[in-house]
Amino acid sequence: MLQLGFKGKRVIAPRSSRKKRADLGSVGDKFGRGESIMSSLKLSIRTAIIALVVCIGLVSQGFGQERQHVPAGTNVKFKGYIISRAPEAFVLKDEAGSGYYNVDLVGSTVVKTYKKGVFRGGKDYNMSYLLRGLRCEVAGRGNSDGAIVADDIRFEENDLQAAQSMEVRMAPAEAELAAQAENQKRMEGQMAENAAIAAAQAAKAQSAAEAAQIKADAAAADAARANNRINGLGDFDLIKTVTVPFATGSSTIGPKGKSIIDTAVAKAKGEDKSAWMICVVGFADSSGHSAKNKALSERRANAVIGYLVSKYNLPLQRLVQPFGYGEGEPAADNSTAAGRAANRRVEIRVLSNKGIAGN
Repeated sequence: MLQLGFKGKRVIAPRSSRKKRADLGSVGDKFGRGESIMSSLKLSIRTAIIALVVCIGLVSQGFGQERQHVPAGTNVKFKGYIISRAPEAFVLKDEAGSGYYNVDLVGSTVVKTYKKGVFRGGKDYNMSYLLRGLRCEVAGRGNSDGAIVADDIRFEENDLQAAQSMEVRMAPAEAELAAQAENQKRMEGQMAENAAIAAAQAAKAQSAAEAAQIKADAAAADAARANNRINGLGDFDLIKTVTVPFATGSSTIGPKGKSIIDTAVAKAKGEDKSAWMICVVGFADSSGHSAKNKALSERRANAVIGYLVSKYNLPLQRLVQPFGYGEGEPAADNSTAAGRAANRRVEIRVLSNKGIAGN
């Protein structure tokens, strides 16, 4: 029974009023769950739309879609989607349909969200958040190469979340496609070799000049097919993944984790890193609340980025994205202690930009 004090008197609320308040609380809970479901649905729809735009853009590039030329010194502003990403540049597909533009990033480029009202300015971000599929507005000026030198880049928080979600989902699929394409390329090479041998045996009566021409034509056809396959795979190849472990509920890198990072950096010193980019993704085990696990995984990813930047002076434009995946994408079974330990991790994915590497 609910008792309310008022000038020394007791007032007992009727049972019907208490029941109404309980009913209202239940309705509020249901409304909150409905809002959460709608938010997840909107994010999934945004992610699907962005993935479709990126795929269409990659196909258009594969068929030789030319870049639009911006006259040097001309101030321009375009809104569209980032189709491909390089360490210090990206390709923008204008959503108005005018074409594709090369956008160069410089040290003075400002990256932030749109203003939220009169008194709230946009939130600043570093260039690593400029992901494939991000819908953004680019303001800048043309340079001597016809590209846009970006002065200011703006976007919505919801579009960033959708692009992050798409990037995490597409990276494993692209790695799998790359492996399949490599196997296919090897098989086609063997078939081409067998065909060349058969053609040579069938052409014994022909002149040496004709046999040489046949082999040259076959080699040119193989090169063209390989080039088409590469253009259809996307922008990056996965070179290696470095896994950094974390203690339960902690986002602090332990001695073992630092040793793993230091060893990986030492091994990479003698390699050509001109086309490398780094993707840092945090994870958590299934213990605790999902929202807290996602926040914890993001702190873990940021801790690893901070270690790489502070100790090894890693340029921020080399980062594809920092992202926390929470308890999703487990590496092992969460029902065991060993499995949960394996899931408390950060993955440092080393990627190679195909265009720069020349693959």
